[in-house]
Amino acid sequence: MEMITHTWHWAISGFLIGMVMLTLNYFGKVFGMSSNLRSLCSMTGIGKKISFFDWDWKSQRWNLAVVAGAMIGGYVAVHFLSDASNVDLNPKTIEQLATMGIEAPNGKLLPDALFGIEIFESPKMILILVFGGVLIGFGSRYAGGCTSGHAISGLSNLQLPSLKAVIGFFIGGLLMAHFILPLIF
Repeated sequence: MEMITHTWHWAISGFLIGMVMLTLNYFGKVFGMSSNLRSLCSMTGIGKKISFFDWDWKSQRWNLAVVAGAMIGGYVAVHFLSDASNVDLNPKTIEQLATMGIEAPNGKLLPDALFGIEIFESPKMILILVFGGVLIGFGSRYAGGCTSGHAISGLSNLQLPSLKAVIGFFIGGLLMAHFILPLIF
């Protein structure tokens, strides 16, 4: 059980992700999470009014199963298979987060200041969640996919647009972490 609950070495995880991607490529499938929102919207019949959603969503049923599996797998992993004792943050990171009022996870996977239920009591945090969600939704559609689609699937297919998107994701993440996050908190 310890092998499952502790962090896996990057080479093992990377190898398994690579095998999944080879299998998907073999069967002509393209992995990505944000494309499922288009499938869900298409299922409602909105494609009759908005041409972007007028497509054969049934061909993507397998990808909807991936989303369901990710949600169920995430729940099982967090509630039954996680061991936060091996979460090791750099002391400088903990110090920088403390100056913003974000405490260390202290035996949890995520800090309560950002992921606890009390964030719904703060209008500021609700605004951050809504604004961030809109940016992520718009950004993933504007970039033609989300981080998982570009970084895992697009790069494994050697797609130049995915490389450009991943570079943009990293630059955006660095700007957020070093400049915008300190302004927000």
